Amino acid sequence: MIDLNIEKVVSWEATLKQRLPVWGHRNWIVVADAAYPAQSNPGIETIATGTGHLELLKTTLEAIDASKHVKANIYLDAEFKLVSEKDAPGVTIYRQKLVRLIGGRDAETMSHDEIIAKLDASGKLFRVLILKSTLAIPYTSVFMELDCGYWTREAETRLRVSLAKRKPEPR
Repeated sequence: MIDLNIEKVVSWEATLKQRLPVWGHRNWIVVADAAYPAQSNPGIETIATGTGHLELLKTTLEAIDASKHVKANIYLDAEFKLVSEKDAPGVTIYRQKLVRLIGGRDAETMSHDEIIAKLDASGKLFRVLILKSTLAIPYTSVFMELDCGYWTREAETRLRVSLAKRKPEPR
């Protein structure tokens, strides 16, 4: 018998559905444009989905929203605000649709290089899933750092302050 070593093809939806229950805070999911590179870090998995960007983002946000254990901290490239319609036809309509899709969620803007550095550093310890779309407009990737869905930053701060005030127990 000849072993062709053929990998089983799994859809991006199935991959997202498998990963999300296992993942928690500090994992990342990126909905990337078509030119986003495959990174060499072994903790970063890249899938070319063949799917439109907004459909991919909508499905991903819905999956995260349906998960009680995680929520998404969203990062957008600062460069995206300056991409012109002349240089990237369709960017204006895409911006409008993106704002509607993200809705009331907070989104932080940083330079692309800063986000990539943050993602790469996380990828050394935590898993990252990059879902590449078919969109050919630069700086449109949406980076989602997963965070605990049932614990707030304020609660964590109060906990840390309490720990700092606590007297060490004698040995």
